[in-house]
Amino acid sequence: MKAAVFEKAGQMVVDEVAKPTIQASDDVVIRVVRGCVCGSDLWSYKEGDEKEAHSANSGHEAMGIVEEVGPDVTLVKPGDFVIAPFTHGCGHCAACLAGYDGTCENHPVPTNWSNGYQAQYIRFQYANWALIKVPGQPEDYSEGMLKSLLTLSDVMATGYHAARSANVQKGDKVVVIGDGAVGQCAVIAAMMRGASRIVLMSRHADRQQMALESGATDIVEERGEEGVAKVRELLGGGADAALECVGKEQSLEQALGVIYNGGRVGFVGVPHFAKYDLGQAFVTNTAIAGGTASVTTYDREVLLKAVLDGEINPGKVFTNTYTLDEIDQAYQDMANRKTIKSYLVME
Repeated sequence: MKAAVFEKAGQMVVDEVAKPTIQASDDVVIRVVRGCVCGSDLWSYKEGDEKEAHSANSGHEAMGIVEEVGPDVTLVKPGDFVIAPFTHGCGHCAACLAGYDGTCENHPVPTNWSNGYQAQYIRFQYANWALIKVPGQPEDYSEGMLKSLLTLSDVMATGYHAARSANVQKGDKVVVIGDGAVGQCAVIAAMMRGASRIVLMSRHADRQQMALESGATDIVEERGEEGVAKVRELLGGGADAALECVGKEQSLEQALGVIYNGGRVGFVGVPHFAKYDLGQAFVTNTAIAGGTASVTTYDREVLLKAVLDGEINPGKVFTNTYTLDEIDQAYQDMANRKTIKSYLVME
């Protein structure tokens, strides 16, 4: 089969590799029909990020058709259409039962995270609870609907996790830091949870327009102290909640700056800084929470129905389409901000 391979920083290639097989009793092999590139994949593509040369791709979002199941799998059967979350909760540990399957206690990092999903076939581990079954078959849906369904493997659930972690409630004033796919989905999530004002901090006209169409009420282009001052002026004081969707120290500082004392921060950007002094959060009584999204829980309880019912359209974050053979271009275009999120159609 074909699979994308991380050759080195700035270069993805496609190789012929062995098709995955069932290795554990709760494994599932899936024929991928749609995949994508995540903003977190760009860390290694742009900077190396200590990733080994000529190694498996870091792709972790896919949906497809179940081809083979292990003997202990009862949730799905061959032929089922499924979304493959990037997390693999067990469904019965304390964390999963509390709705935090992204940090399952029985499948700790890194076994709870996926990789290698930019490929024609994937092996999904711990499949007997985590997979999301979709009614019907891919051909029953428009391409637009398939795009929205694919976001449920990661970005829409991650955006929702930011809003849940910040405890966004009806009437809240919310600021979203980050205008990529996760930030766009955080805007949708804040809207779903009843926010009265949603401010996106963005400098890019196309991303601003997308967010406004999804429920954002205001745009702030300034950054740093100037951006904080602009948000506070706009809202007549600090926000109730800030959703940090980047993963840099500066974005966390921005999130802490735009909320009032006692406000709440939900952070879901994969942290790319060594440490952070939480003294400011202590003296301002700020609540900070976040981490890996509870993909399976959110999909089952809220998001799958919202997509199928047409209540939300997160698939608009996919602004360009590629084949697997075009994987390097898909990465390049995201790295160069020519596309918000690259959509892969498997042949």
